[in-house]
Amino acid sequence: MVKPTIILSAAAMASCAYAFAPQQLMSRNNNLIVSSTTAMQATTSSRRDLFIRAGSTALVTLTTSTINSSPAFAAGTAPPTEAEIERIKVGYKNIQYLLANWEQETTVCRENGGECKRDADAVRRYLGLRSTTDPLFQIEKVFAKVKYMDDIDVDKLEQFFEATENWNTAMNMSNSMAFISQFGEYNPGGGKDEVLKYLNEAEIQVNLAEKALKIILDCVNSSPQ
Repeated sequence: MVKPTIILSAAAMASCAYAFAPQQLMSRNNNLIVSSTTAMQATTSSRRDLFIRAGSTALVTLTTSTINSSPAFAAGTAPPTEAEIERIKVGYKNIQYLLANWEQETTVCRENGGECKRDADAVRRYLGLRSTTDPLFQIEKVFAKVKYMDDIDVDKLEQFFEATENWNTAMNMSNSMAFISQFGEYNPGGGKDEVLKYLNEAEIQVNLAEKALKIILDCVNSSPQ
């Protein structure tokens, strides 16, 4: 870009040389000034257009990114996949196994015939509260998709929603009772009796969770895959 000071200097030099220079030289200098001024205007206009185009592109990109990243856009209305439904089935079978083998699954023995003690950690594992690889880990997200399944039995939807609420309540209570049981022996006034007390409470809640999950699974199975 030609600086204005250079243009002014050139104009001043051209004026001073007017009396001494031939008309051809003066004309040439005037053309230089006009050409420089035109170039500066063209450059300014070009940059202005560039900024406008860049701003428009950035706005479109920002708008598109905002729409694509919004929760509503990301969530959509997709039904659960076959793999997600299989997680419910596997999780239900695991809970049935836990209840059928409650004492065995909630008892931990030291190696080489050491002391055995009751441990509620298995309860949290079977409910999907210990690892991201557990079948029932954050299974509530799968429940939320069930209403979008094709040809779902609408007569069962009310029962389904009630069952999901019961599942959440029983799962949270089971988690709390199991957690308290794990530390019942070390709390003031605690001991093995306290461990067993809260472990039994956890079993009651797991039974409720199993019943709720059965209703959920029946609703899912009522829709053809």
